[in-house]
Amino acid sequence: MTALRKTTPRPRPPKKSAGKPKAATPKAVKAPAKAMKRTTQEARPVAAPARSMVRVGAQVRPLMPLRPPRPTFSPPSPKPAMLVLPPKTVVAKPVVPPKPAPPIPAIVRPPAPAPLAKPALRPVVPPSAAPPAAVKVSPAPPTVKPAPPPMPAPGRVESPILAPAPRAGWSSVQPAAPRRPAPVPPRPYGPAGKPAAPKPAVPAPPVVQAPRTVSLQFPISVKDLAEKLSVSSSEVIKRLLAMKVMATINQSLPEAVATDVAKSFNAQVERLPTLEEELTRSHDEAEDPAHLVLRPPVVTMMGHVDHGKTSLLDAIRKSKVTEQEAGGITQHIGAYKVHLPKGWISFLDTPGHEAFTAMRARGAHVTDIVILVVAADDGVMPQTVEAIDHAKAADATIVVALNKMDKPEANPDKVKRQLMEVGLMPEEWGGKTVIVPVSAKTGDGIDQLLELMLLEAEMLELKANPAKPAKGLIIEAELSKGGGPVATVLVQNGTLRVGDLVVAGPHYGRVRAMLDDRGHRVQEAGPSMPVEILGLGGVPKAGNPFFVVTDERKARELTSQRQEIQRQAGLSAGRKIMSLEEFQAELKAGIVKELNIVLKGDVQGSVEALKASLEKLSTDQVQLKVLHAGVGAVNESDILLAVASNAIVIGFHVAPTTEAETLAKEESVDVRLYQIIYEAIGEVRAAMEGLLEPKLQEVSLGRAKVLQVFKVSKVGTVAGSQVVKGKLTRAATYRVVRGSEKLFEGRVASLKRFKDDVREVAEGLECGIALQGWDGYQPGDLIEAFEVQKVAQTL
Repeated sequence: MTALRKTTPRPRPPKKSAGKPKAATPKAVKAPAKAMKRTTQEARPVAAPARSMVRVGAQVRPLMPLRPPRPTFSPPSPKPAMLVLPPKTVVAKPVVPPKPAPPIPAIVRPPAPAPLAKPALRPVVPPSAAPPAAVKVSPAPPTVKPAPPPMPAPGRVESPILAPAPRAGWSSVQPAAPRRPAPVPPRPYGPAGKPAAPKPAVPAPPVVQAPRTVSLQFPISVKDLAEKLSVSSSEVIKRLLAMKVMATINQSLPEAVATDVAKSFNAQVERLPTLEEELTRSHDEAEDPAHLVLRPPVVTMMGHVDHGKTSLLDAIRKSKVTEQEAGGITQHIGAYKVHLPKGWISFLDTPGHEAFTAMRARGAHVTDIVILVVAADDGVMPQTVEAIDHAKAADATIVVALNKMDKPEANPDKVKRQLMEVGLMPEEWGGKTVIVPVSAKTGDGIDQLLELMLLEAEMLELKANPAKPAKGLIIEAELSKGGGPVATVLVQNGTLRVGDLVVAGPHYGRVRAMLDDRGHRVQEAGPSMPVEILGLGGVPKAGNPFFVVTDERKARELTSQRQEIQRQAGLSAGRKIMSLEEFQAELKAGIVKELNIVLKGDVQGSVEALKASLEKLSTDQVQLKVLHAGVGAVNESDILLAVASNAIVIGFHVAPTTEAETLAKEESVDVRLYQIIYEAIGEVRAAMEGLLEPKLQEVSLGRAKVLQVFKVSKVGTVAGSQVVKGKLTRAATYRVVRGSEKLFEGRVASLKRFKDDVREVAEGLECGIALQGWDGYQPGDLIEAFEVQKVAQTL
C-alpha cells in the first residue's frame, strides 16, 4: 500500500478559471477512496508487484507496462516485448456502487432515473489481478483540462489499450453518469407472484399442399413405384395391404392400383406411353393416302365339317391338300396364295369341327371375305350357324358356296330357306347374300366364284402401305425339328423382309428365312401375303399380333414384361380361393376327383382346340385339369410332370422321344398318342367315367311277414315268419317295417328252418328270424331282405 501511495500522486486541484467560481470537490469522491484504502489493506497479505498509476483528469492510466515485476528492482525496459493490437475504441460504462436488490413486486414498473453522480476517483486495479503478457501503453498527455462543473461528461477511453477485466469493486475508468434505461414492458403475473398461464394459441388453418406430379410407365413394379414417390418399398406395400392387394417388391402393378397408391401419397400420376406403345407408334400412325395402294383380299373358307371346304380350295389351288390330312379332315389353319389372271387372292382354310371354334374365330377376324361352304345335300348345320356368327362379328362380307351340286340328293332351295332362317337372304329372293352353286369334284362354278371374289375386293377398296414396317397376325405356329420355332404369319400392312426384328407375343427374333405356301424361299412379303418365318425365340400362340421393331433392347424388355405377366397369370390361375360355404358344400358332396392331363401337339392351334374340348368334359364330380399344353414332341420333362402330378400324357400328331419313352416305361406313365381328335375325346371321356364313384343301388331280395314271436333261451327273441315274396338269405341286409315306418335295419343273427340253420329260405316257406340288436317284433311286421349293389356311372 505504501508503494501504491508513493507511485500514485494525488491529483492537483483545477486552476481557477476567470469569471467562474471554484468547483468544490464532491463528497462522493472521498467515500471510494476510503473503500480503496480498506480494500488495499485487506489485500496486503497477497504478494503482488506494485503498479504505478497516474490520474489524468477523470481517468487513471498506468505509467508502466502491465508486466509481472522482476525479483530485483530495475528500471523498465525502454522497449518491452509488446503484443500490438489493432486500435479499438472502448466505451467505458460507469460503475455504480451495488445496492441491495429490492423484492420483486407483483407488477414491475420502469424505475425512476437515478440522480447524476459527480466524477469520482476510482481505485486502481488491485495487485492480485494478473496483468496481460504485454500491452502497448499509450503515452499520457501532459495536461488535461478539467471537465466543466457541476459534473464532467462521461469519460471515453480513446486509447487502443485493451485493459483486463476489472474485479468486483475495482475499475480503472471514471464512472459516467447512468443512462436512463429503456422502458421494459411489464410481465403479466398471476396470483402469488407466479407467471400467468399463457392463453391457448389459435391453431393456424392447415396448409393444403398441392399434389405433386409423377410420371409413370405401366406396368410398374413396387420397387420402381416407391422410387418415383420418394418413399420406401415397405410403405408402398403397407398401402397395398390396406387396399387388400398382396404384392411383393418385384411384382408389377396395374395402372389402376398404382394410381390409387400414388394418390395416397399426395401424388398425381402422369401416364407415360408404355413400351409397347412406343414400339408400335409408327404402326398406329395415320396413313398418308398418297402412299396407299390396293392390296389383295384375304378370303376365309368356313363351314361345317365334311361339307367340302378343303376340297373346294384344292380345286382352286390345283393341289392335293386333303391327302396330307389325317382322317381326311382339316385340323390346321392353312394359308395359301392363289394367282389369277386378274390378280391374286390369299385363302385361309379353317377346320369345320366344333373343337376348332377358337381357330375359326381367329380366321374370321383377319379376313375380308368369308366363303361359307354349305353342302347342298346336307344343309345348314350347327357349325355352319357358328361360322355365320363369327363372320358377322368380324364384319366380313359373306358369300355362300353351295357345294356338292353334282350329287342327286342336292336340294338348293332347301338350303336357301335354311339360310334365310339364320339371316342370310339370297339375292334372287330380294336379299343381299350372293349364293354360288359349285362342285369341288367337277369344278363347276369355281371360275364364277373367283371372279365374284375379285369384284367384292374392288368394291371394298382394300388398301395398305407397303413402305412401312410390317405388322400382322400369327395364323399358326409349331416347333420344327430342323428349323426350330416356325410361325405362319399373315402380313396386314407394310412389308416383311428377311433380317427384320419381329416381336410376336412373348417372343422376339430376327427373321432368318421366309417360305411361301409351296415351300419356296422369298426375301420379302407384302400386304395380304401369308408366309412362314423362322428365327423366333419361341413358339407364339396362334392369333397373337406381330410387328417389326428396330431397337433390340426394347424388344427384349417388352417380351420380358409379357413373359412376367403370363407367369403371374399362371400363378394366380393355379391358386384356388375357397369360401367357407364352398368348403362345407364340398365336404357334404365328398372329395372332388381330378383327371390331370399333360397335352402335347404339333401346332399351337390344335393344342388349344383339343384342350378346350377336353375341359368341356368336366362335371361336378370329376374335374379334368390340363396341367401343361405345349407344342413339340413328348419329352422327359413332360413325363416327370406326369409322375409328380399323377397325370396321363396325350400326344396329338406327335411321338415321344426315345428318352421319354424309356422313362415312361420305368415310371409306368400312361402315354396315349392320337391322330384323330374324335378318338382322343372319346378315350378321355371313358377314362373320366372310370373315375366316377359307382352309384349305390338297393336291390330287393325278398319279404317275410311276422306271424308269431317266440322267446328262445340263448338266442333271444325270434320272429316266426313266412316268406311272402322272393327269398331270404343269410348274407342279405334286413329291415323291419311296421306300417309305413322303418324301425330297424341290420344284419341277421339267426335264420332257421325248424331247428336247422339254413343259408336261404324260398318264397312260401316258414322260418325263424333273429336280427342282431332288435327284439321288438310284433305280429304283422314286415321283414325285408335287400342288398346294395354298385352301379358304374357314365358321363
